Amino acid sequence: MKLEIDNVELSFSGRKILSGIYVKAEKGKITGLLGSNGCGKSSLLKIIFGNLKPKNKLIKINDQPFLKPLYTSKKVKYLPQHHLFLKNLRLKKAFNLFEAEWNLLISAFPEMGKHADAKFDDLSGGERRLTEIFIIINSSAEFILLDEPFTHLSPLYIEKIMELLQKEKQNKAIILTDHLYRHILDLADNIYLIKDRHSHLIKGPADLEKFNYLREGML
Repeated sequence: MKLEIDNVELSFSGRKILSGIYVKAEKGKITGLLGSNGCGKSSLLKIIFGNLKPKNKLIKINDQPFLKPLYTSKKVKYLPQHHLFLKNLRLKKAFNLFEAEWNLLISAFPEMGKHADAKFDDLSGGERRLTEIFIIINSSAEFILLDEPFTHLSPLYIEKIMELLQKEKQNKAIILTDHLYRHILDLADNIYLIKDRHSHLIKGPADLEKFNYLREGML
């Protein structure tokens, strides 16, 4: 199972944001996206999902072009940076909508059991983000897009979610961004750096210094 996006061209108000972008994600691997703020990481995930229309793009699934917006299929789930669910939606309803399993959340995070009948507005910011991430990861989708998933999470929650991602990648192709490069280095099997509007496949941490994403000695 493989997802590729190629030849992405995106401009806003005449300013080119992305040019000739190529990214590949495969089942069994986590693909990380790195880049400075405003480089287009979030825009690229929206383009893959299908709710942002660029000037040009080609999406292929298992080497076959997919011409409709990807969100029209059940193949993909997307976690944006903002809240995913309405605040008055009950948690268990969200789990049902995404074909995720509530009991697995409680197994991994027993402290969430007290929220069995809660709405999203009843949760703290960290609990809400944790639940949204878990629903996306545990959904029936083949492709998972995560935009800054660890924001607002405690270090303990981050560690557990990283463990879940490593386990779930056996069933899904996962693409994620994070502003903390160490999370990406720890998690990702493949890393693309978006710099100067182009994508660069990173073969090792030293490449991040070569492309001036990290200063020498930061690793």
